[in-house]
Amino acid sequence: MVTQMTKWERIDALRRGEPTDHSAWSLWRHFYDRESTAEDLANAMVTWQRTYDFDFLKVNPRAQYHVEPWGVAYRYPQGGGRPERVTSAEDSARDWLRVEPRPPTKGVLGEQLQAIRRIRAELGPAIPMIETVFTPLSVLADLVDSEDRLVRDLRTAPERVASALEAVTETFVQFVGQCLDAGADGIFLATTQMARHDVMTHDEYARFGRPFDLRVLRAAEAARFNVLHVCGDNGMVVDLADYPIAAVNWAVTSPTTPSLDEASTRVPAVLIGGLSNEALTASTPDRAIEEAAAGHRATGGRRWALGANCTIPPTSREATLLALKETVTHGRS
Repeated sequence: MVTQMTKWERIDALRRGEPTDHSAWSLWRHFYDRESTAEDLANAMVTWQRTYDFDFLKVNPRAQYHVEPWGVAYRYPQGGGRPERVTSAEDSARDWLRVEPRPPTKGVLGEQLQAIRRIRAELGPAIPMIETVFTPLSVLADLVDSEDRLVRDLRTAPERVASALEAVTETFVQFVGQCLDAGADGIFLATTQMARHDVMTHDEYARFGRPFDLRVLRAAEAARFNVLHVCGDNGMVVDLADYPIAAVNWAVTSPTTPSLDEASTRVPAVLIGGLSNEALTASTPDRAIEEAAAGHRATGGRRWALGANCTIPPTSREATLLALKETVTHGRS
């Protein structure tokens, strides 16, 4: 029997492929009514962590924080729903040339650094904490109205888009360093919709995605726990498996992506996933508990942490999350 571990001991054992005292786990979600200021976001994250005792905290900033420095504006509807886009940054391919680097400590980026400092001060060093950073290609996609527009411009005016890609990369390389200085233990690098086989080809991502992703990851190479998130159906999980990361999270329950069983033989990093949105929002915890058990069976509990496909729905049931906490921490998954 493995003796009781701290959260860091558990994470480090997973990385080495060694047994742990019980499964590690983490979930993350938006709090739309509590994410518009550094103080509110920090308070929401601290409460979330203390309620469910996750093995690492993924700081979940407001979804649009990464494009606000370039003038994209959103508004929050009454009632605390998902924010709605008001303006885009670019209207034509020539406007990509207007995207310039932004200071990593000012405006919304500065607010994120304040939130990280507040969270660290509240939770202390024993809780692994990672900051959400989006890949440069994902940032460009969200500067406009759809990824289709970006992909079209990449194919027809690549030199113009490359200028914007460089500016965004420079901004977030600097921001990552500031996050680590503020108290983050690593980054959660999210590809959003771009690293998907139905959006870009392997060769296109190798040209316009990979080199810039790796520059952002190099800025965090001294960090203790970096996670890659490959978002959505048809995700390029195996294509990006050689990235210098500690763990990878993806839509495990999608039929268009590798299962945990398959990924365990093809991806060298710790695998994070196993829970579907349907299980988290179901009327009883039964399906979620079974999915957690299935994840443990598929991996033998080695190099695996229980997680969801992405940010979990705000409608996820508290009773289910508490049942998962009980199941995980008592070694039944």
